[in-house]
Amino acid sequence: MAEKYNILISGGGTGGHIFPALSIANALKRRLDCNILFVGADNRMEMEKVPAAGYEITGLPVAGFDRKNLLKNVSVMMKLWNSIRMARKIVKEFKPDIAIGVGGYASGPTLKAAQKAGVPTLLQEQNSYAGVTNKLLASKAKKICVAYDGMERFFPADRIVKTGNPVRKDLMEANKDKVRARESFGLAAERPTVLVVGGSLGARTLNEAMEARVKEFSERGIQVIWQTGKNFGDRGPKASKGLKGVVVTQFITDMASAYAAADLVVSRAGASSISELQNLGKPCVLVPSPNVAEDHQTKNALALVDRDAAVMVSDADAPTKLADTILSLICDKKRLQTMSRNISEMALLGSDDKIVEEIVRIVKGAK
Repeated sequence: MAEKYNILISGGGTGGHIFPALSIANALKRRLDCNILFVGADNRMEMEKVPAAGYEITGLPVAGFDRKNLLKNVSVMMKLWNSIRMARKIVKEFKPDIAIGVGGYASGPTLKAAQKAGVPTLLQEQNSYAGVTNKLLASKAKKICVAYDGMERFFPADRIVKTGNPVRKDLMEANKDKVRARESFGLAAERPTVLVVGGSLGARTLNEAMEARVKEFSERGIQVIWQTGKNFGDRGPKASKGLKGVVVTQFITDMASAYAAADLVVSRAGASSISELQNLGKPCVLVPSPNVAEDHQTKNALALVDRDAAVMVSDADAPTKLADTILSLICDKKRLQTMSRNISEMALLGSDDKIVEEIVRIVKGAK
C-alpha cells in the first residue's frame, strides 16, 4: 500500500503567491497520495481563494512591517510572536513530511517552525530579486525553486533548481483562436487589439493613462480590452461610453480568451503575470508597480527588456509615455513578432510538475 504524505504549503498575500501555490498543490494531488494543509495570513486573499479551490487553510495573525510609522510595529511584533507560537502548534499537530514556502507573510513563521522541528523545507521564489522571507529561510532549505538565472546572488548555489513559475492550467489548455476570442468580447476579428490589465484591485497609473487617451485609441481603430479592477469604480465605463471597439470591465473571468484576443498586453510586472506572458508568447509593455518590496517588479521587467522580450515604462513615466508607447508598438507587426519570439524563448513549461518532482525526491528520500 502506497504511503500517504502530509504536505504543508505556506504563503500568500497576493495572487502572485497564491496561484503558484495552488498549482503546486494540484500537481501534488496528481502525483502523490497526500493530505495538504495551507497556512496563510488572516484577512488576506488566500483565506478565500484556497478554500474555493478545495483545500483546507489555517490563518496566522501575521502582518508586514510598517516602514513609515514605526510605532505601529509594536502590534506587528505581537502578531509575529503569536504567529510563531501558532505555527509551532500546527507543525506539531499536522506532522508534515515537507513544508513548502511560496513567499508572503505567513511563510516565514511557518517554515521556520518546520525547520526547527527537523521537517525538510522547499522554497519557491517567483521573482528575479529574492524576497526577504525566502532569503532568511534559504540556509536550511533542501531545495530552492527559481524562475530566473543568477539567483546564486541570494541562495546557496548547490540547492537552486530552475523550474520556472507555475501558470494556471486553464490558460495553457484553452487553445483559443484569436478570431473567436475577439468575437467573445464583441470585437471585430481583423482590428489590432490591446489588453490592459492591472490585477484584481487595479493599477491606478495604468487606469488613469488609459482614461486620458482611450478615445484616441478608438478613433484610430485600435480595440481595447481594459480590466480596471474594482478600485477604479465607474471611471472606466464613463471614459469609454459610446466608444467603438472598447470593452471595459472590473474583472475578466475568461483570461484565456483575453490573452488570445490581444496583439499586445499591458501589465504590471509581477512574476506570475510575466510567466503567463512567457508561456503564451505575448508581446507586452510592462509597468512595474513602485509599491513592492526591493522594487522587484522593475528587476523582473528588466530581465525581459534585456532580451528584447518586452518594453518597460516606469510608473512615473506612464501618465505621459504609456499611451504613445502602446500606439507605436501596436501597428509595428515586425517588432511584435520579434518580441513574441523572444519572450517565448524565455518560457519554462511544466513548472508545477518540475517543482513536484523536487518535492517527491525530498519526501521519499527522507522516509
